[in-house]
Amino acid sequence: MYTYVVDHIPRSTKNNRRPGLALNETTITIHNTANPSSTARNERNWLTNSSNNATASYHIVVDEREAIECIPLNEVAWHAGDGSGAGSGNRTSIGIEITESGNYAATLENAATLVASMLRERGWGTNRLRRHFDWSGKNCPRLMNRDGKWGGWKSFVASVDAKLKGGNDSGTDNGDDDQNEGEEPMLTPEDANKIIAFLSAAYMATRSEEARQEFNRLANELRRVSGQDPQPG
Repeated sequence: MYTYVVDHIPRSTKNNRRPGLALNETTITIHNTANPSSTARNERNWLTNSSNNATASYHIVVDEREAIECIPLNEVAWHAGDGSGAGSGNRTSIGIEITESGNYAATLENAATLVASMLRERGWGTNRLRRHFDWSGKNCPRLMNRDGKWGGWKSFVASVDAKLKGGNDSGTDNGDDDQNEGEEPMLTPEDANKIIAFLSAAYMATRSEEARQEFNRLANELRRVSGQDPQPG
């Protein structure tokens, strides 16, 4: 069990950590803090620490005891590492940091419960979940990739899915669930790669960084639904 705390950083926080831009939310992105000794409260306080010179921020940070909402969920946070284009993770995804300190198993349980609740509230399924890796190629959430095959990520998504389905009292399918293990991909890798080849031609034909980011995002969506690993931009 965890306590949900709303403790937003001020709009005046330096380095534009809370820009106040409207978030066009379509996904939820999962991170690890990469700090084995830091709690959720430590991470929240770091956002307003005068010695912090980074722009990076996040919406929620969760540990074994609490989840702290640091930036309103309808505003942009800088967590995906893929710029500020309209289709970027920064502009479309809610960022959740999972701490690495204390009882990590309990923290993961809290994170899965929190994420399942957020998906349910939005009528979404687990196909709306993303890794930081999916946006920028960074090895994050790093503790979910200890085997080099993202086995921990698959287990986390399965845990969220079980909680999501367990909380659906109506017993109906909301139509947005991720594909079940053992099902065929929505698109074959061969067909996906043919479409990606056309996207690649458009990618090479433009000099617009925002357009290139969008082409890369679309290509990775095709890879995901065809069972392939996303590629960094």
